[in-house]
Amino acid sequence: MLYKVVEVSNVNDEAIEEVLNDWTARGWRFDGLHFAMRESSKRPSMAFVIFTREGEE
Repeated sequence: MLYKVVEVSNVNDEAIEEVLNDWTARGWRFDGLHFAMRESSKRPSMAFVIFTREGEE
């Protein structure tokens, strides 16, 4: 199993959608989405999109 983690620093719907469409088109399967939050804001400052696929490095 291979893993791919993509950092999204501009966290909005268009940026996340672009990452999802780009990496799934390359054969990666979406596995999860994690947000990094700031204490002073309710909006995430960064997101990490995780993908997986079968294979070897």
